[in-house]
Amino acid sequence: MPDVQHGELFLVSPSRDLEDAFREMATEFASEGRDRLLRALDDFEGYVGRLSNSAAGVDLSPGRVPESHFWLVCSDVIAGTSRLRHTLTPDLEIEGGHIGYDIRPSYRRRGFGTALLRLTLVRAAELGLSRARLTCDADNFGSIRVIENNGGMLDGEALSLSSGKPIRQYWVPTAFSDRGRGKGV
Repeated sequence: MPDVQHGELFLVSPSRDLEDAFREMATEFASEGRDRLLRALDDFEGYVGRLSNSAAGVDLSPGRVPESHFWLVCSDVIAGTSRLRHTLTPDLEIEGGHIGYDIRPSYRRRGFGTALLRLTLVRAAELGLSRARLTCDADNFGSIRVIENNGGMLDGEALSLSSGKPIRQYWVPTAFSDRGRGKGV
């Protein structure tokens, strides 16, 4: 599958070629207390292999669905990551949805989240999804803005199954013409 591009931004599948850029991003996330990506650096080649297997539906843990991972690259820097779940379980429809994304701290509030979601929605359309479920914490105003900038329509609210906090649930069309033109990079 070819890379998806938006201006100077590229959505790419994880690659060993980007290990140094991934290391920089993981370290930046760790500086704010989010160290899950740092653990990937213990065996980066194995990590990239596990992500590839996940996309193919190989060696999935019970209850997991196939999931493609993408990195948003801007000038040889990984600005963010996204995860596209190919199908939903009943729990994922409530919380988690089809797409999750993270923008590294130094790239936030500059439209990269909107662009990352837009490009990931293109990949969702390529999978045959006409719309994607997205959820976010009700107090995550940045994610609310990103989702709504991409045409997200609020479908409901619920309590998180894990944290008990209120979450918002959206459906977002995957075809760009159906989303209109959101703000962002």
